[in-house]
Amino acid sequence: MPEGHTIHRHARLQRKVLQSQRVHAWSPQGRFDDGAARIDGQTCLDIQAHGKHLLYHWGDDGGDGAGQPSGDVLHVHLGLFGRFRTFHDEPPPPTDGTRLALRVDQGDGQGSTIYLAGATIVDLVTPEEVPDIIDRLGPDPLDADADPTRFYQALSRRTVPICEALLDQKAIAGIGNVYRAELLFRAAIDPNTPAGEITEAQATDLWEDAVHLLRLGEKSGRIVTVEPDDVGRRRRSDLRRGERLYVYKRHDRPCHRCGTPIVQWEPRSRTIWACPVCQQTHGG
Repeated sequence: MPEGHTIHRHARLQRKVLQSQRVHAWSPQGRFDDGAARIDGQTCLDIQAHGKHLLYHWGDDGGDGAGQPSGDVLHVHLGLFGRFRTFHDEPPPPTDGTRLALRVDQGDGQGSTIYLAGATIVDLVTPEEVPDIIDRLGPDPLDADADPTRFYQALSRRTVPICEALLDQKAIAGIGNVYRAELLFRAAIDPNTPAGEITEAQATDLWEDAVHLLRLGEKSGRIVTVEPDDVGRRRRSDLRRGERLYVYKRHDRPCHRCGTPIVQWEPRSRTIWACPVCQQTHGG
């Protein structure tokens, strides 16, 4: 499932294509015909990302780029299999699973097209429902206005292991299986530690590292968590493909810091990886 950095990157790149533009919308698959017909011909006023959710605000730009909301907001959650494809020239035919197509024409046959397929949620909501969607989620590390104390307070109320709490989107929005394993390694925290036993200082460190790593991921489009010095490199750009992560999917391979084989186990949530020395754990 795409993690928060990917969603924010989609929002940023799609704003360049859609924002303040009149958009032609249709549903090649047919499952979103009514919704596509509603937004067809409207102007995309903004694209909002929070955690793993995207919210497209529609209306009439009035010719000044500011726009008046129409009352239609497109809510998208990619889930496990959702995927966007963007084409800046003539697009290929959409796949059978393409739920939504969005096109901006620039004249003389030129334009950009975005296809969306496989998403868990593709729905229209009202502007009044948007705060409810966001309020059900925890703070987003990529939101400059997020309150990190909400993250610590959410952990303090939970008895599940911290590795499970980090996947709870009500505790922190946008963290998935890769980032949670990497964040816990970088913080030297045993994934089995009850979330309620995480200190405020540890929660602050986790939050600040999440902000740092997700910003890097949003900019580059990939998850890179290893510090170059740990693998004998000078810069992040020098990291080879197998050197970019500390523990995720590195079962039985040597820890980049201490050389101990990485372990994995299955908690109640998804598979977790950790270093038994750096994180003082022996797994499940």
